[in-house]
This record gives sequence, C-alpha cells and structure tokens, in this order.
Amino acid sequence: MATTKEIKNRIKSVRDTQKITNAMYLIASTKLRKAKSELDKTRPFFNCLQGEIKRIFRTSEEIENKYFYPVTGEHELHGSYGYLVITADKGLAGAYNQNVIKEALRLMQEHENPKLFVVGEFGRHYFTSHNIPIEQSFLYTAQNPTIHRAREISAILLDLFNRQKLSKIFVIYTDMQGAINSQACSTRLLPFHRAQFITPDIQEKEIKTPFEFQPSIEKVLDNIVPSYVTGFIYSALIDSFCSEQNARMNAMDSANRNAQELLDELSVQYNHIRQGAITQEITEVSSGAKSMRKKAKMRGFRGGEKSE
Repeated sequence: MATTKEIKNRIKSVRDTQKITNAMYLIASTKLRKAKSELDKTRPFFNCLQGEIKRIFRTSEEIENKYFYPVTGEHELHGSYGYLVITADKGLAGAYNQNVIKEALRLMQEHENPKLFVVGEFGRHYFTSHNIPIEQSFLYTAQNPTIHRAREISAILLDLFNRQKLSKIFVIYTDMQGAINSQACSTRLLPFHRAQFITPDIQEKEIKTPFEFQPSIEKVLDNIVPSYVTGFIYSALIDSFCSEQNARMNAMDSANRNAQELLDELSVQYNHIRQGAITQEITEVSSGAKSMRKKAKMRGFRGGEKSE
C-alpha cells in the first residue's frame, strides 16, 4: 500500500499536469478565435469570386475551360492525381491527425501513381516513417495559416495542373462543422464541376441584359479561377487549424476532468490512509496507557502484600 508521502507526491504531480493542460486549453481557445476572425475578414472577397463565376455560367452554360469538366459531364481522367493533405505540427489533439491521414490513405489506394503534397509536421513525419513518397512538403508551420502561403500552394498545384502533370487535385483536411463536431473530409479541388456554380434557382432566372467579357469568357475564367482556388485552400487551412485547436481544447478539457477525478480519488485514498494511521496511533497510545495502568496496579498490589 502507498504511503501518505507517496500519495502527496502523486497529487502534486497531477496538479502540476493539470495546470499545463488548462494553460493549453486557454491557448487553443485564443488561437481558435483569432483564426476565425481572420477567415471572416477574407470570406466576403472569395464569396464574391464565386458569385462572379456563377454569373458567367448564367450568361453562357456552354463554356469550355481547362479548369472545368466538359459540358458533356464528369468522366474518368487519366494521369496522376494530386493530394494536398493538411495536418497539424504536433499531437495532443485527440484523433485529429489520425483521421486526416486515414482519409488520405483511403483515397490514395483508389488510384495509381498518387502525388502527395503535405502541410504539417505530423503528416510529414508519418508519411516519411512509413516510406510513402512525398512529391512536395511545404516546409512551414501549420500553426500560422496565411493567405500568402495559400497563394504559394495554389501556384504550385495550378502549375502542375496546367502542365498536365496532375489530372485531378484533391484537398484532404478537417472541416469544422460546429463548435463540437469536426470531420476529416476530401474535396476535389480541380477540375471543377460546373454544377458547383449552377444551382436550380439561378438557372431559372433570365439574363435581361447580357454581359460582355473582354477579351473573352475563357480568359476571364482563367484569371478568376486561380484566385478562387487560393481562397479555397486558404479556407481549408483555416478550417483545419480551427478544427485542430477545437480538438485540442476538447482533449485538454477531457484531461482536466480526468485529472480532477484522479485528484478526488487520491484525496479519498490519502484521507483513508491518514485516518488509518491516526486510528492506529490512538490505538497504540490507548493500549500503552492501559498497559501502564495495569502494571502500576500490579506494582501497588505487590507492595501491599509486602507491607503486611
């Protein structure tokens, strides 16, 4: 059985750990609010870009563009598929990283000759340690997603797509669906399906005044789509970062609750041992006093016999 000193040391260790997990919870909460704020500032611009692409398809649905599937519909494309995998730089975030990697491995098994592009130290370490080749690793932290880094990633992926080195590009990240739920998901980034920009209510509207595009609709799309791709990647980076912080908050909150339960159990155990020790001391003192009284009585009895 553990001694009171050992239990006190264990309680101190758990309390020190609890301070760390509580600090990590607060830090994650602050980062989450800041990242959401940055995303909200840029979202209107990219929503406008999406609106302009929708307006183009309202003008003419028979548009052919390299960034879109043909008008005849989606079909199987030959060539290498690119996978942009967004993970965190470290763990302590529940199953956040494992879910993303699991989804990436599932997709990569469905097509031969996959090209892997990784953001985040956790993903780089996992794929390297499992001898899975990485086409390009973006060597900057996933902890600070910025629009500048999204442009860099977008430029590299678009260059490979334009040179037909990649026939499809997927983004595998964690979508923050709410304050509690987050889910690893995969989205085809390129080519776009025109159904993404043509909704039934828009199709029903008629264009009374036709738009003019200079020099052509195709050239306008060629200029708009790269910015839209950048916005999508930036949104995926922010969503992943927010989901990571949310997962870390939940993990640290769970750790705090477990630590408190452990402290309660250790406190009860400490009190039982301490109470047992006190009871034992009282019993020993009482037994000693009783023994001393008995001896004193015996000495008094013997002394009385001698005096007679």
